[in-house]
Amino acid sequence: MAAEKIKAELRTEFGKGAARRIRRDDKVPAVVYGHGNDPVHLTLPGHDTMMALKHGGANALLELDIDGEEQLALTKQVQIDPIRRVLEHIDFVSVRRGEKVTVDVPVHLVGEAARDTLVVTEQATIQVEAEATDIPEYIEVDIEGAEVGTQVHASDLALPSGTTLLLDPETLVVNITNAPTEEELEADLETEGAEGEEIEGAEGEEASDEAAAGEAAEGDAE
Repeated sequence: MAAEKIKAELRTEFGKGAARRIRRDDKVPAVVYGHGNDPVHLTLPGHDTMMALKHGGANALLELDIDGEEQLALTKQVQIDPIRRVLEHIDFVSVRRGEKVTVDVPVHLVGEAARDTLVVTEQATIQVEAEATDIPEYIEVDIEGAEVGTQVHASDLALPSGTTLLLDPETLVVNITNAPTEEELEADLETEGAEGEEIEGAEGEEASDEAAAGEAAEGDAE
């Protein structure tokens, strides 16, 4: 995984007001932690950083240019505005070339399972150890033509060279089961509906009891 180069600026203003001003300028506040050093507070260009994160995936590696000095930074946490879908803040961990890091890598399914099957992804991510500059973007799991009863465990995964599995090898990652029939789906919907009605009824009774208790208390007070 190649590191995306980003020009960074040291940040001297802090607080919510400063962060809002940074975002209004189409920039992103960020912090780099790691290696026992004090946190480094930065401002990054909004568009370039967003594109770098899209290209790098969940574990995007950025090569930050901070006042002419290079700093490799691994993405650890990204805050995104839920409505406008813009970057609000990023936490990075500083890394060095050749350094091993522990990361969670997404699982990607490839192919189509056999007809009338239900594909259940039991583990959406896999924890591995890899070099900071060679983290796999995702782990592929081929389910083409997989029949009911097929199970893929962590030990079955094909990991890139230099990547070590940190998950229990017996961990179930993908499970192929029978697809539910229309009758089973309808029965589940009816059950959910009945449970919802019971909850609403119970809440109504509780509200009535509380109201009665309140009226009784008012009467005692009078």
